[in-house]
Amino acid sequence: MNDTVQPIDASESGVEMPDALTDQPINRIRRDGVEYVILGTAHVSRASMEAVETLSTRENFDAIAVELCESRARSMRDPDSFKHMDLFQVIRQGKTGMVAASLVLGSFQKRLAEQYGIEPGAEMRAAMRGADETGRPLWLIDRDVGVTLKRAWRSLGLGEKFNVLAGLLGSLFEREDIAEEDIEKLKSGDMLEGAFSEFARSSQALYRGLISERDIYMAARLREEAAQKSDLRKVLVVIGAGHMKGLSRQLQEQDAPPADQIASLIGIPRGSRWPKYIGLALMLGIFAAIGFAFHRNTALGTEALLTWVLCTGVLAALGAIIAGGHPLSVIASFIAAPLKPLRMAIPAGAVAALTEVWLRKPRVSDFETVRDDIGHWRGWWSNRVVRIFLLFTLVNIGTIAGEYIAGVHILNSLL
Repeated sequence: MNDTVQPIDASESGVEMPDALTDQPINRIRRDGVEYVILGTAHVSRASMEAVETLSTRENFDAIAVELCESRARSMRDPDSFKHMDLFQVIRQGKTGMVAASLVLGSFQKRLAEQYGIEPGAEMRAAMRGADETGRPLWLIDRDVGVTLKRAWRSLGLGEKFNVLAGLLGSLFEREDIAEEDIEKLKSGDMLEGAFSEFARSSQALYRGLISERDIYMAARLREEAAQKSDLRKVLVVIGAGHMKGLSRQLQEQDAPPADQIASLIGIPRGSRWPKYIGLALMLGIFAAIGFAFHRNTALGTEALLTWVLCTGVLAALGAIIAGGHPLSVIASFIAAPLKPLRMAIPAGAVAALTEVWLRKPRVSDFETVRDDIGHWRGWWSNRVVRIFLLFTLVNIGTIAGEYIAGVHILNSLL
């Protein structure tokens, strides 16, 4: 182990702690001649924002590192960037779930922050502003949020996925005010962990994807950046306090080259194949049954095929109607659902959502209010952006329900 790694006690550093830093979680780690001053923050805390501003001006740092990736930093610097999102491309590229999860996270942050008049991520903005004003290099050390969400999701079992979805929906409609002292307690957690409620703590796989893997990744990124600066002496690291313990440990213990650590954590693991195989087997079984019905009797085969078309098409269309879709989106759902075996990679919900985007393009006002509207049940129908995600979900649910109902009915008709 590298013997240049040495934790530093803040009380022995010779730095007088200003009032704004009292009771703020700060850890100092020295490695390879660089002192990392790690400030743990709550992502919706005025005290955290003030601590960042105070610490960045009171000490002489050579660089400032923040718990952000490129996309999150860009959205913080340009809050209106979301308005320019191309929903058509989001749906076509299969990113609907990831964007929906990001919206839920934003809604969760907003619900906490609006009670105290402070924007979510204000402490990260303060750190970026401090770097800009002083000309210090800004290091974005967090893993891309899309990679994090995909890796976490792929690591879950079927039951855990249902639990997470339930937790996300529950967090959307929770309206009870949160006391400011409870918000300060978020310093013991992480915003992604908080948005996924208690499941991040009870699920080892989810915790690993959301928290511990990022600890490893961010420590490796710090080492990677530091290795490129020969005259580096002190770096301010602004992270959610839920990462302090893990990041500090990783900074002290990591031995593998940073590039190797990073490469091992940015790949998207393959999801389990057995659900796809089961779904494919069911499709083949149902259509084999329809073919057998035609072999036995043309009328029986026609009835079986009609059952498949009506069950899948009607229930998918019903999902579109419940979501408040355009009449042509309803028709598209009815046509696309029975054709699923011919386009396995394109769900009926995507066809309906693409039709809806084409017919009812979201307005600027829809993008401006999406994080508010997603937390109120009426907003799911009145906001065109949110309604597209609702349409996508309900049409897919209707299609799946129709497939099972049709399959049972067809098999029973052959017995």
